[in-house]
Amino acid sequence: MTETDKLRKQIADVLNWHEAHQTFEAVLADFPLGLRGVRPEGLPYSAWELLEHMRIAQWDMLEFSRDPKHVSPEFPAGYWPASAAPPNAQAWDESVHRFEADREALRKLVLDPARDLVAPIPHGTGQTLLREALLTADHNSNHLGQLILVRRLLGAWK
Repeated sequence: MTETDKLRKQIADVLNWHEAHQTFEAVLADFPLGLRGVRPEGLPYSAWELLEHMRIAQWDMLEFSRDPKHVSPEFPAGYWPASAAPPNAQAWDESVHRFEADREALRKLVLDPARDLVAPIPHGTGQTLLREALLTADHNSNHLGQLILVRRLLGAWK
């Protein structure tokens, strides 16, 4: 395994790491249906809003990394859902599934030896695949901690 291969694997692993914090899957496991759209006192967001924000932002970074025709949502409104609560349980489940699928797609981009991690993305303004992967991991980690806080404040965290 080359040094570049080792770097690729480390970056891909960071996208769903659990060594420094809880996993996405653990934080969302058995999230009570009736609490998904509740904003705890003092916080401006619900679990649904955080989940959708994470999904939309990650999707945007993934698509920007691989599709020269991708158009990002309007910032900041386009990165947040319209309501505090999911319309139904299926919407929650779909958002979780799409987040996981996009995370895996980004991991595969990073692991692809045909992709240069540090070359500027041709349709960008200097961004690289390495930057997009690290930014995604950092963004997700930040909001994962907020999801734990929401669960704690709602009395739904172990």
